[in-house]
Amino acid sequence: MKSHSAETEKGNLLIVDDTPDNLRLLSATLGDRNYEVQCAINGKLALMAVKNNPPDLILLDIKMPQMDGYEVCSTLKTMPEAAEIPVIFLSALDDVLDKVKAFSVGGVDYITKPFQVEEVLARVENQLTIRRLQRQLKHQNSRLKQLNEDLKRSNQELEQFAYIVSHDLQQPLQTITGFAELMLALKSQIQFEEEAEEYVLPILDEGMRLQELIKNLLHYSRVGTKRHPFEMADCNVLLSETLANLHLAIAESGAIINYDELPTVFGDRVQLGQLFQNLIGNALKYQRPGVPPKVTISAVKKDEMWQFGIHDNGIGIPAEQGDRIFQIFQRLHTSREYPGNGIGLAICRKIIDRHGGRIWVESEVGTGTSFYFTLPTG
Repeated sequence: MKSHSAETEKGNLLIVDDTPDNLRLLSATLGDRNYEVQCAINGKLALMAVKNNPPDLILLDIKMPQMDGYEVCSTLKTMPEAAEIPVIFLSALDDVLDKVKAFSVGGVDYITKPFQVEEVLARVENQLTIRRLQRQLKHQNSRLKQLNEDLKRSNQELEQFAYIVSHDLQQPLQTITGFAELMLALKSQIQFEEEAEEYVLPILDEGMRLQELIKNLLHYSRVGTKRHPFEMADCNVLLSETLANLHLAIAESGAIINYDELPTVFGDRVQLGQLFQNLIGNALKYQRPGVPPKVTISAVKKDEMWQFGIHDNGIGIPAEQGDRIFQIFQRLHTSREYPGNGIGLAICRKIIDRHGGRIWVESEVGTGTSFYFTLPTG
């Protein structure tokens, strides 16, 4: 008796045929090629064999007593353990309708008797290769799903950690800056020397800068941890609120703000307000020296999304930095040139990701920048 090790077996096959000579020929031929072969002489035995030891592939005759091949295949496709097993029909029936029916009940291939051994071998190996690739893909998809879930959980834990740390840092930092302000306010009463004042002022400046950083970190973490339900939000109202919040910056810079009628979108109203404020605030901040900012807000409908644009006439962004600016803590300028901490645009991207849209930038150095983002219509 010929035996095969697990390393040499190429696949587990089930041959179903009510003709013993056909079973012997195919069993011997495939066994010689290192396939593990099971045989069944009728449909009932075939179904029992599949339940006990599901094969990788089934070679199935059509014309059999009691239960023909069509019925066997149809039954197999209802069995959880057998639904994905490929079935190759082997039959003397050569009519087109017979072949069509074979495929309609779930067959993947059809070989007409009398068959050539080499043809059977080629088609068997082809189907086994497909099945192996399908299993690999299924395993990889499962692994990828698990990795995505792990990454999502890690991101949530990191966001929660950032939120807790940032929140807990606020109180001691406020105490430090508060005492620094108090020392400066009482310098005449506590015999505050000029040299000491030079040390206290940097403490106060850096403390306030750190407070701003913590505030923005909290905003960034809240996109993932402090979510509001989606609702219909009128962007005209959001824009009015944003311009009211930025009225001092607009007045000081002499900015001109132009906008069309904006749509109503479906989203988190609080986060969308922050999105408008960050992008319009950037348009005001990154102005060219001596050139008053000119900001235009637009919106056009494209398929099932609204495409918004925030256009300015500022300093512009180099083309090679277009993706970098949306990463957290990435800055193109020093804080002395333009104040900030590199979180605002990262918050914008995170907000847009949550809303199922996308955000991108088009810019020309020395001419201006356009930020585009999409939001669902409803």
